[in-house]
Amino acid sequence: MSEVSTGSAGSVPTVAVTGSTGRLGGRVARRLAERGMSQRLVVRRPDRAPRLPGAVAVHGDYGDRAAVREALAGIRTVFMVSASESAERLAQHQAFVDAAAEAGVRHLVYVSFYGASPEATFTLARDHFHTEQHIRASGLAYTFLRDNFYAEFVPDLVGEDGVIRRPAGQGRAAFVGQDDIADAAAAVLSRPDDHAGIAYDLTGPESLSLDEAAVILSEELGRAVTYQPETVEEAYASRASYGVPPWQLDAWVSTYTAIASGELDGVSDAVPRLTGHGATPLSDVVRTVRG
Repeated sequence: MSEVSTGSAGSVPTVAVTGSTGRLGGRVARRLAERGMSQRLVVRRPDRAPRLPGAVAVHGDYGDRAAVREALAGIRTVFMVSASESAERLAQHQAFVDAAAEAGVRHLVYVSFYGASPEATFTLARDHFHTEQHIRASGLAYTFLRDNFYAEFVPDLVGEDGVIRRPAGQGRAAFVGQDDIADAAAAVLSRPDDHAGIAYDLTGPESLSLDEAAVILSEELGRAVTYQPETVEEAYASRASYGVPPWQLDAWVSTYTAIASGELDGVSDAVPRLTGHGATPLSDVVRTVRG
């Protein structure tokens, strides 16, 4: 196995983290390092992995079962973020899970989505459901972290004219901060046996409509932000010019029709129960994103 040391030597890792070059996986890896836990960072480009005490970076690509088996050899618990969005993502997830089982992994902590189900309006939430089912069928112990809409992405909804145009109607979402998700994940990874067989809904402290989110953004960004609901037809038409495949258009639009249908509404107490602190309000997340 080709390894790149990213920090000072420690005990042999029994925890592996995927996606450490990304926003969420990187946060989780840093929190485990702060807790003094040795870890193996499974990434496509080990040279791009964060340099952390007790961390070793190894190559592993979700669709490459042989590479994943080698990367996870000797690992007990794996933090599995979702693969990049693609038409093959579910197949890549299934290949990764199979390879993890073959490598002798005992427990998968999988980042899923709030309301994951085969009938979910948000098309990618269906993929998350089928990934969850595949993990269950694998015989591995599991914990599912079902995240609501990322709060960090809310400012990106605002157009140059200060208008949020989405087909979300007057539905609500309990936007959750990635720092809260990472804190929850680190708590689970520190004591995985305590969380086996559990699916946690990770949400912010309140459910907000996009009208309410626009008011918060106006205050935090120092500019007028308003929300203008689109019809589904308008949403498809406005995004058709990007030239993406139909599955991607469906994913984009259904993110917001899922809000309209009420499927992202509801506040959970999982973040405070797992982390020992309250979930972070959207206003605080936006303030942090702005720096």
